[in-house]
Amino acid sequence: MGAALILWAGAQARAQNHAIAPEKRAKIEAAITRFIAANRIPGISAAVVEDGAEVWSAGFGKADLENSVPATAHTLYRLASISKSITGTAAMLLWQQGKLDLDAPVQKYCPAFPQKDFPVTTRELLGHMGGIRDYKSWTQSDVEYGNTRHFTDTVEGGLEFFKNDPLMYKPGTDFRYTSEGFTLVGCAIEGASGEKYVDYVREHVLLPAGMTHTVTDDRFAIIPSRARFYSKGNSGAVINADFLDSSYKIPGGGWLSSADDIAHFEEALIGDRIVSRSTRDTMWTPQKTADGKQNGYALGWGTGDELGTRDVGHAGGQQGTSTFFIIVPARQAGIVVMTNIDGADVPSLGIAMMRIVLSLPEPQKPAPK
Repeated sequence: MGAALILWAGAQARAQNHAIAPEKRAKIEAAITRFIAANRIPGISAAVVEDGAEVWSAGFGKADLENSVPATAHTLYRLASISKSITGTAAMLLWQQGKLDLDAPVQKYCPAFPQKDFPVTTRELLGHMGGIRDYKSWTQSDVEYGNTRHFTDTVEGGLEFFKNDPLMYKPGTDFRYTSEGFTLVGCAIEGASGEKYVDYVREHVLLPAGMTHTVTDDRFAIIPSRARFYSKGNSGAVINADFLDSSYKIPGGGWLSSADDIAHFEEALIGDRIVSRSTRDTMWTPQKTADGKQNGYALGWGTGDELGTRDVGHAGGQQGTSTFFIIVPARQAGIVVMTNIDGADVPSLGIAMMRIVLSLPEPQKPAPK
């Protein structure tokens, strides 16, 4: 057994010795049930990490309405932008190994990206400060957002959409969220590692974390346990989601995973099994623009403190999916929530679940005026 699998097996053994307290489980399941009913959700999968180990996971509703397939903790959902945290972790591992200079021009590792008026660095890209635009519009008619073309080269192919466009601003001077910028991070990972992006991530991030079911969202592949993807029509009825081939943006929004696998990701990061503690702290430090403004986004990770202590994680949304995961490092706690419909406010559910896990009181509602 390889060293990474030995570490994962040890983590699994620890998890089997832990279970969530019955009263917390009852409150979490009630919160999920209310959320499903209030929002007409087809299916949800969720997981809880407590004291550094997964203590609970389950599925609710249907992964596939037409074939009446129940959602489980192993159902695979589109991660959407949670993919950015996986990519950020892979980039930071290369930085830790001295293979990727975060502050070098990205062309050092990705010569396919043309020179621009200003240098662009991997650090800026990871923090959404690299000047790269996002989709031209968040509509299905946008050839990027609603892409139907299948790319076999998931990184350089994806660069074709934006590589010849001018930068939107001087890198480092502004924060503008962009999935396209993470395609460029994926290209830098390939150049720094000498491996294909997907291969590097699988071997150095997914397998050490025990994420054995996480795969790219390949529409041609037969992928067991993949959920069907849904949306809501104008009347509010659940319908099949608009079509998407995400093969052009795997680093920023093209992975499939389960609640269990993302819980394993949380366990691995809490336990320093992918990157060192110092690298993790750097990865989770919010970035600042050149004028000193902090935007709350770190290197592929969102950050916050609404729970009274620092939290990190990411939300995701695209055709047929809404996802959220959060870690409270100081408490070694994590939550994962995934659903197979777009537009669902799963972060609110995830935060409510974390409050239950941490035994925090419900936030007080403002008094009516």
